[in-house]
Amino acid sequence: MRDATPSTDLRLLILAYLEHRQALYYSPRTVGQHKAALTNFADWCELRSLARANEITKPILERYRKHLHHTLDRTGKPLTARNQVTRLIPLRSFFKWATRQNYLLYNPASELELPKIGRRLPRATLTAAEAEHVLAQPDTQTMEGIRDRAILEVLYSTGIRRMELINLCLEDVEVSRGVLAVRQGKGSKDRFVPIGERAMIWLQEYIEHVRPYWVIDDHDSVFLNQNGQALKPDQLTRWVRHYIEQADIGKPGSCHLFRHTVATLMLENGADLRFIQQLLGHVSIGTTEIYTHVSIIKLQEIHNVTHPARLDRYDKDKLLEALAKEVEDDGEG
Repeated sequence: MRDATPSTDLRLLILAYLEHRQALYYSPRTVGQHKAALTNFADWCELRSLARANEITKPILERYRKHLHHTLDRTGKPLTARNQVTRLIPLRSFFKWATRQNYLLYNPASELELPKIGRRLPRATLTAAEAEHVLAQPDTQTMEGIRDRAILEVLYSTGIRRMELINLCLEDVEVSRGVLAVRQGKGSKDRFVPIGERAMIWLQEYIEHVRPYWVIDDHDSVFLNQNGQALKPDQLTRWVRHYIEQADIGKPGSCHLFRHTVATLMLENGADLRFIQQLLGHVSIGTTEIYTHVSIIKLQEIHNVTHPARLDRYDKDKLLEALAKEVEDDGEG
């Protein structure tokens, strides 16, 4: 029979930890992610007759890390390094807390190594013309189309995240200043972001002429569905993806595609990297620097003009012909 004190029962200690995070006003999303990760770990431990937190050692945690490496996701593919890290970080946080609260004598996760995550470049960004084409897809003769055009305009103008758009409230729209207040963004941080004049016009059009027909019980969220409810993340993703596919530009994506596009196009047009960092709400400029790898147009222009090995048109055509002949001679398709 289990001892029902948090210091000896792993699951009870996990519950105490989650309550502590809630008391510190961590977002429900973060608490939910930690709960899922820690519950999975507790289930794994229970299968190995490990019920008490003080039975967990560094070697056991290493075994669990190796277990995640060989675990398959719901599609039958191995968990990515990023997914493994998402499951391990809550463990490190949990054991650090338990040790500080004197539930444990030492922290078995203090030296737990995380899988290395490569910095991934965005798979696609839109050109300015492609972005305008996507924005033109909603049927603005309908109320739903006006709302959707306003959503696309806000995403494109501000680069805010999907959940940041969903969480926008009426009081966050400051028309006179031309800004949006993004409250409790990633990392529970607030910031102001500028919004362009055209995006603000579409947003006001929706707020003044569409939203009043849908709102119920003075709901505070800016963007609503036809039933007067705040948008769900998956619902918003489907809508935005639909318009991108309808535009038939040959590039996949949804809400985050606009975020990548905003950062890349502004950087190419000369915006300072630190301004883009502030706009996107990145804590570290290292996160923003990924766009310096995507924004290569300026570098290409300079390279073409200044590199000593540049070719004139005639030499370039000759080189391409020679390379094509090499492929034919080698039999490569």
